[in-house]
Amino acid sequence: MLQDRRRTQRQPVNGVARIQVGTQAWDCLITDMSAGGVRLLADGAEVPEEFVLLLGGVGETGHKCRVVWRLDSEIGAEFTDA
Repeated sequence: MLQDRRRTQRQPVNGVARIQVGTQAWDCLITDMSAGGVRLLADGAEVPEEFVLLLGGVGETGHKCRVVWRLDSEIGAEFTDA
């Protein structure tokens, strides 16, 4: 059985966010999130190793992120500004 190495508990989320790199931004889907990171579905986007994840609508909150793993269009990233 696989061991869960996360430092904080994941919470299921089904929400839309945006991945921002410079002036470009792509929509993505957040599938789960913890205090330390996030799992995203970013279909059709070429996501670099570091990016800003924009959460919410008007006046979006941005979190700096670093990719930890990739599996097809799924991405696991840790928050680097926390």
